[in-house]
Amino acid sequence: MKKLSTSKLANTVKTKREEKGLTQEQLSELTGINRVMIGRIERENFIPSITQFESLAKILEFDITDMFIQKQDENSFVAMRSEALGDSEKEGVEKLFTMMLSLRQQILLRSKFENELFSRS
Repeated sequence: MKKLSTSKLANTVKTKREEKGLTQEQLSELTGINRVMIGRIERENFIPSITQFESLAKILEFDITDMFIQKQDENSFVAMRSEALGDSEKEGVEKLFTMMLSLRQQILLRSKFENELFSRS
């Protein structure tokens, strides 16, 4: 099962931001995400919403699906401020991540479809 890696997300956001020579404040202005939240993402203390995730990926030029890793151990689950979650919370977060992956696939398919339509015109 694929799970969001908060450490991979944090490292990617910070590294890509620095490679582009952006401060957290500048990235905040480009993405519409509060600067404090960007700092929390970089410290693995906040998981962005789907919209925020998309905005970061677009501005920093990374693929959202690269932030997910295969987890073999079903007994370990780390998300949302790195706190242990109850069973019902785990189920809810897993549904959210599944929806995020499905949404990303739909966006990619729609983009390919629109590109094909545009190239035929």
